[in-house]
Amino acid sequence: MATETLVLRAQDGSSSLFLTSGATGRISSLFSMQLLRSLLMLINSIIFLLLLPFRGPGRVLPVDKPGKDEKQIDHHRKGVVVRVPTAFVPWKSLTVGCSCSSSTAAATVKAVDEAVEERRALAIRRVVEDRDPMTVREYSLIGTKRGDTIFTQSWTPVSAKIRGLVLIMHGLNEHSGRYSDFAKQLNANGFKVYGMDWVGHGGSDGLHAYVHSLDDAVSDMKAFLEKVLIDSPGLPCFCFGHSTGAAIVFKALLDPEVEAHVSGAVVTSPAVGVQASHPIFLALAPVVSLLLPKYQLNAAYKKGSTVCRDPDALVSKYSDPLVCNGALRVRTGYEIVRITTCLQQNLRKFKVPFLVLHGTADTVTDPAASMKFYEEASSSDKSIHLYEGLLHDLLLEPERHVITQEIIQWLNDRV
Repeated sequence: MATETLVLRAQDGSSSLFLTSGATGRISSLFSMQLLRSLLMLINSIIFLLLLPFRGPGRVLPVDKPGKDEKQIDHHRKGVVVRVPTAFVPWKSLTVGCSCSSSTAAATVKAVDEAVEERRALAIRRVVEDRDPMTVREYSLIGTKRGDTIFTQSWTPVSAKIRGLVLIMHGLNEHSGRYSDFAKQLNANGFKVYGMDWVGHGGSDGLHAYVHSLDDAVSDMKAFLEKVLIDSPGLPCFCFGHSTGAAIVFKALLDPEVEAHVSGAVVTSPAVGVQASHPIFLALAPVVSLLLPKYQLNAAYKKGSTVCRDPDALVSKYSDPLVCNGALRVRTGYEIVRITTCLQQNLRKFKVPFLVLHGTADTVTDPAASMKFYEEASSSDKSIHLYEGLLHDLLLEPERHVITQEIIQWLNDRV
């Protein structure tokens, strides 16, 4: 299974805090009987509204005028280099397909745009204020063909000779900045690192943690990878993905053109398989995701699951304003089902060298699905390590140093 949710309980059992993370373990509960009854009630309400004798306002189409030129502004502040585009790409309107009043729709768009501004400002500030003397940290804003602006960043070693590149794809509900410590460890071993906040996450455009299509994230990753290869030509390039980010990496690497430019992939707790308790739930999912794509499902929380055994790491993660702790949205859940279904149908087409790391006690994504991927993939160079008793966020676990060293050793052996 796959999704990233978390329940923290006080030791005296007096209170509970429900939190979300970044994969697809909530999908099983998304298709629970309790949720089915709720969805049927919602569908009945929609049908009732459709039968009423009135019409909503016309559709408001988004403005697609992405900025094409970028200028670079270098702020020489202890190695900090900042790239800023001459014009931000306009954010896409959320009113497409909305049956609400134009004033309500405008207010919704404004609220989302303001939230995006706040998230992006925080993401940028963290890059600019990073004064690590061993790393040059940069950020860049990239426009997509859809009119979205995607936040990206990079970590370049100051003294170590660059021997390879690593592109990081974070998991659901988090962002690339969560991997800064990991990136700096890769820097120390001669790897320049790039990270991308996919749409709806971190400093990128979109309603927080809402994903209308994971194919957009796959396309954005391909476009960013192309820029990475142009920026640092002639170096072996590897991809790293966590949870849903791993699913995005895997789907991108099914493209022969992408496969030809990537030397290998490392994934932790990949979201590569989802099972529903009954076929009717999968049949309803695409319909409901179209009718109520942004509807948040409290029932989608997977109670009793946690993502790591380090209390301090949990507090750090879930106190981060760029990490979304809200309930899973219907469309996002369906998109996870869709991408994992695609991967299950194409396991044998995967040929890129890879390393899969997964904890056997992971209740968010399924270690058995990772084993199936390992067994059926056609890659001649493939490895898997199932860590006994470890949970979902391996790079937050107390054993993270050992895990990081295994990743670095795997990369070193292939450059």
